[in-house]
Amino acid sequence: MRSLLDFILRIHFLVLFLLIETFSIILLINNNNFQHAGVVNMSRQLSGRYYTRVSNIRQYLSLEEENNKLIEENTRLLNLLESTNKSNEVIYGNVLDTVLNQQYSYISAQIVNNSVNKKHNFLTLNKGLLHGIRPEMAVVSKDGVVGIVKGVSANYSTVISLLNLEYKISAKIKKNNYFGSLSWDGKNYRYATLNEIPLHADIQIGDTIITSGFSSIYPEGIIIGYINDFEEKTGSFYEIKIDLSVDFKNIRNVYVVSNLLQAEQNKIEEQIQ
Repeated sequence: MRSLLDFILRIHFLVLFLLIETFSIILLINNNNFQHAGVVNMSRQLSGRYYTRVSNIRQYLSLEEENNKLIEENTRLLNLLESTNKSNEVIYGNVLDTVLNQQYSYISAQIVNNSVNKKHNFLTLNKGLLHGIRPEMAVVSKDGVVGIVKGVSANYSTVISLLNLEYKISAKIKKNNYFGSLSWDGKNYRYATLNEIPLHADIQIGDTIITSGFSSIYPEGIIIGYINDFEEKTGSFYEIKIDLSVDFKNIRNVYVVSNLLQAEQNKIEEQIQ
């Protein structure tokens, strides 16, 4: 208590001075319309700037929440697209019966770990078994093919990146459906190579490359990239350089694709192997 009283005694002249100054300013403003208007105007400007900054901060903090809402909405819309359905047309005499069965479902996820500078690159997602993810599921982004699920725990999953020497995908030229095998050569993360396209196929720089649909993993028509260059190789095929549509150094949000008919397709194909 003694210390508090000593402190008050030391500063009481300063406090008294500030009170007198404040009182004088108030009297001056109230009795001078010009200065009063100036102070009010300045006060409004300062308040406006303050609230603008507060609003900007709030908007910034809410960006992640809004982004997550957009991702959830995109996932819902993807699951409603006709491309996720399998159309079975059954004709009995003159009767055409069309039954739509959903073939693909989409699960949104975020990448929490990623590499692009190794020979066998992997990604880690923040979703796992508890979210419906299983091995052998395709992983895509809004820009195209990303990879395939390899390992899964309760809350995480690992993905073999398209940038992996052991990974190949069946791809085709969008405009004419000529298909081949696409792989990464371990060099530049921006490019891959498409092989087994015959020399008589009509190809041009800039042509779009998409998934062929010739597997139980990827739906048909997902973009992979664009033809950057090509040359004839020994034999009857082209070697085509593909500019990948996905920038693997700038990727965060992805979708895991589940083929609901995958087990059935794999089972019947195993019978002839």
